[in-house]
Amino acid sequence: MKKIWLTALLLATLLTSEAQNNKSVESRLDTEINEQVAKLISQMTLEEKIAEMTQDAPANDRLGIPFMKFGEGLHGLWYDGVTVYPQAIAAGSTWEPKLVKKMAEQTALEARALNITHIYSPNLDVISGDPRYGRVEESYGEDPYLVSRMGVAFIQGMQGMGEEQFDKNHVVATAKHFVGYPENRRGINGGFSDMSERRLREVFLPPFEAAVKEGDIACIMPGHQDFNGVPCHMNSWLLNDVLRGELGFDGFIVSDNNDVGRLQTMHYITETRAEAALLGLKAGVDMDLVLGKPLDLYTYHATVLKDTIQKNPELVKYIDKATSRILKAKYKLGLFDSKSKEVKTDTIVSKKEHQEFAYEMAKKAIILLKNDNNLLPLDKSKIKSLAIIGPNATELQPKKGTYSLLGGYSGLPPYYVSVLDGIKNKVGKEIKINYAKGCDLLDESTQGISEAVAAAENSDAVVLVVGGSRRTAGEGVDRESLELYGVQNDLVEAIHKTGKPVIVVLINGRPLSINYIAENVPSILETWYLGMRSGDAIADALFGDVNPGGKLTVSFPRSVGQIPVTYLERPDFIGSGKGLYKNAVKTPLFPFGYGLSYTAFNYSKPKLEKETINMDGFTTVSVEVTNTGQRTGDEVVQMYVRDDYASVGRYLKMLKGFKRITLKPGETKTVSFKLGFDELNILNQDLKKVVEPGTFTISVGASSKVEDLKTITLKVKS
Repeated sequence: MKKIWLTALLLATLLTSEAQNNKSVESRLDTEINEQVAKLISQMTLEEKIAEMTQDAPANDRLGIPFMKFGEGLHGLWYDGVTVYPQAIAAGSTWEPKLVKKMAEQTALEARALNITHIYSPNLDVISGDPRYGRVEESYGEDPYLVSRMGVAFIQGMQGMGEEQFDKNHVVATAKHFVGYPENRRGINGGFSDMSERRLREVFLPPFEAAVKEGDIACIMPGHQDFNGVPCHMNSWLLNDVLRGELGFDGFIVSDNNDVGRLQTMHYITETRAEAALLGLKAGVDMDLVLGKPLDLYTYHATVLKDTIQKNPELVKYIDKATSRILKAKYKLGLFDSKSKEVKTDTIVSKKEHQEFAYEMAKKAIILLKNDNNLLPLDKSKIKSLAIIGPNATELQPKKGTYSLLGGYSGLPPYYVSVLDGIKNKVGKEIKINYAKGCDLLDESTQGISEAVAAAENSDAVVLVVGGSRRTAGEGVDRESLELYGVQNDLVEAIHKTGKPVIVVLINGRPLSINYIAENVPSILETWYLGMRSGDAIADALFGDVNPGGKLTVSFPRSVGQIPVTYLERPDFIGSGKGLYKNAVKTPLFPFGYGLSYTAFNYSKPKLEKETINMDGFTTVSVEVTNTGQRTGDEVVQMYVRDDYASVGRYLKMLKGFKRITLKPGETKTVSFKLGFDELNILNQDLKKVVEPGTFTISVGASSKVEDLKTITLKVKS
């Protein structure tokens, strides 16, 4: 025993020594970089400093300051010839942060091949339950813990960690949009957000805190909106007091497009661009992003700022601070020590390895929402003909831009596999394919429906591919309705009435009110936007080569009148109203965390390692999960926590742990989650994180739905 203890002590000492050495090396590097930056600042003219404070600032040949090229990288680069991975909402649906990390690592490699070293991702917005908002697809979901885990994984993959951070294989990531961006009253992009500080800290701030403290994020982008009456780009409390002071962020802040100027043109705070620029600078916005660089939209520009600064030299300190932060990032990236490679505009950077990983990721993102009578998976030996119908079944490469079925912020991949192509590749000549578009997403014409009905009637089964696209959702594409766009519902109804077995495949970027489909169609797959290998992954799921294991990260409302719909609810009125709608159910159509499988899973009663702990103690909760079906499958085990009686109001439950596992038929695995300060704390009346004594309900199961959870009580004593 003594020998074991000494060995453990030696190991701990070595690890501590190594950590101290690493910190010492980092400290020396930071000191050297700071000295180099200070030296450069002392040599730069005012015009040169201001020029440095713009995105894609040109190289300064006089002083040897390099160019730092930006790009978008939400699910692959927004560029031609790149790998396009599943959109963020689909990536979240995998519930596997390690997949997001690997995607970001590969994206960083492709970025470096194109001389891109500054990426405007990830999106850390927590969706607030309003899918009218077009940018739902860009987020990982409606839960702060889930978004935090995915966001940190993305940042660590994109930037690297430790000695690999910002090396030749990694780039600067930008977390956005700081903060509370989806919390607006009408589901409108950039709409003002008004919320309590409690809601800010409980829901929207945690992913950014994790990004800073765990991911060491290098850059942050504020939101377009007015936050509690003060636009984010001049909100010194948010950017200086909270972000830099409280969270410890020490990187640089880049504006969202034109947003420093919008302090004048959108928010009407200032009368001049120079005044707007000063408000942005004083709040800590270091870089002015103006896409396309039209001179009349710039604020951080010599024509706007030079005279003002020269008249008041006290303001130079804000210029120096902003420029220093940007130069420091360039030093960390190693740009001062390297030369840009020549890149042709038609360069193909997407590797076969990356394309295969995009495919693997897509397969894990698919969610089975319904499967009555085990219609899925389809048995090829029992089907002679299959109808493929719907506006989203296939898409030709557009003459300009990229495929709309890849979602927003997508580059143009070397190829795109549609559902039609994927199924054809899968079945070859074994099954006759009858294809009919049926209708278009955007118009009201029903002329194609009769052809689609004929295709269905001449087939043994139907795969009906509907939903949305970049033309019906995404940034700036907000909606007042959540119904299927155009005449898609008419198409669904007509195909259902043929009496043929129908599988609906949803390709979309936001939750939709698909009540008719949910009630009448036996099988439904939610696929979101699965990237360049979409059709291959969907075909695998349809024919059973893949057993869907994804879970929803956003709730589906039954109607627009229900919104906001999110599992993050507080107790409702107890009395005659009972917290319900008079003529409709309150529950979502499909809840957060929900997803079925081609097999079945059984959960044991959860067990606590310790049933009672101190306020500063910790324990673990464990559950046994058994595959009781006939197929190997994945299950996402979810843990939710609630402080039963506390000094403040709380959400009914909050996700505090999850793990995706694979089980063979008959196999049982034990899944354990830690329970300590991070999982049990609440914000008290002083908005301080504390663990209060009392009982806690720990819920473990397959989704956020009460019926899918098993509970146990933990006692915390003072």
